[in-house]
Formats: sequence, structure tokens, C-alpha cells
Amino acid sequence: MFYTLKIKKSGFKLLLAAIIIALCVALFFIFRAEKKDVFARENVCPSLVIDPGHGGVDGGAIALNGAKESDINLAIGLRLEKLAAFCGVHTVMTRTDDNMRTDMDSYSEHDELVRRTDITNSTPSACLISIHQNFYPTSQPSGAQVLYAGTSGSREFGELTHKNIIDKLQPENRRVAGPAAKELYITSHINCPGILVECGFMSNFSDLEKLSQKEYQNTFALVLLGSYLQYKNAYS
Repeated sequence: MFYTLKIKKSGFKLLLAAIIIALCVALFFIFRAEKKDVFARENVCPSLVIDPGHGGVDGGAIALNGAKESDINLAIGLRLEKLAAFCGVHTVMTRTDDNMRTDMDSYSEHDELVRRTDITNSTPSACLISIHQNFYPTSQPSGAQVLYAGTSGSREFGELTHKNIIDKLQPENRRVAGPAAKELYITSHINCPGILVECGFMSNFSDLEKLSQKEYQNTFALVLLGSYLQYKNAYS
């Protein structure tokens, strides 16, 4: 029987409150700038492209309890989209549901990655956040990791996001942000700042328990949004 660890609701509420406070502080620093600074920045990375990895017949990593990576990616991506809209951020989604490809015979992973890359590159002055989950043959590895593209600004965006994830969500995490492998198509072919976020390990029971909870998904999405807003302000 699949065993999961319970997370105390009170702890989650305190964590969520801390994240909201951090986001408010970030928003304060963004909007306290003089008008001339606001006008100068308004056309820098105004659009956030959200890429929930996999989808359709491509479920990505599959946990022992049958949970699909593609479902968790989409859940976090949709929550990020809603939070961004609340803050007035324009977003572009590479997918909004799980119905993109249902026929295995007609599915091409390469063509799908090209399509998502084209969406990103056709979005003017964009930043990309590609959402994924990690997997390992054993259950020991855990924790999120941010990988950044080779484009200008991606390293700063990635390191900032990774630091926020550790500071606000995973203080025990000892992973570091790093460059995305050349084999990762989207991060190797985009023309804008972009990061790929491995939110946790589907193969780790504790990670999977958290990643499957709506509260944690919402909190993770909030950290991603706060990181994007901080990056837009600090590095644009």
C-alpha cells in the first residue's frame, strides 16, 4: 500500500502567509520606483510563458501510486497563470488541458517540443518558466532544482528562483541551480530568458505527497510568480 506523509495544516497556513508577505514585499519594491523607471521597464519581459511539461499521451514520470507528472505540472501551471493574472501579468500557456494528443500513433515528442518553443519565441519580450518533476530509480533523492537556459538573463533568473524555493519552501534542500543540458530542446532553442523548474521527485514519497496537494501547488506557484516579478525588476 502506498504510504504518504501527512503535512500539518497549521504549518501550511503559516508557510503560505510567509510566502504572501514575501510577495507583497517584492511588489512593494517593484512599484515604489519613480514613474520614469516604470515607463522604462514596462516593455521588458512583459509576458510570462508558462509551459506545463508533457501532457496527453505523454504523461512524463509516473509515480508508484500511478500519479502522472503531466497532471502535477499542469496543476501548478494553471495556478501560476491565475496568480499572475491577479497581479496584472500577461501570460501565455503552452497548454491548458490534457487533451492535446490522445493518439499515440500520431504523437511526436519532437514536434510537440518544437511547437512549445515556437510559442515561446513568437511571444515578444517573454520570459519562460517550464514546469517539470524529477524522477530517480530509488526513493532517496528529493527536492527541487532550477535549470536555466543559455540565453541572456537566464542564469540570473534561475539562481534567483532556486534561492527563493529554498528560502521559502525547502530550507533542507542542498541542490543548486545549474545550466540546462543541451539535450533539453526548449531551453536550448528559446531566444529569451528561460528556466526549467524540477519541482520535486515523483520517486520520493515525501515530495510526491506535497506535490499532490493543492495548497502546496498554490504555494509553489506563488514562489515562481514572486521570482519572476523580482527578476523583472532587478535584472531588466
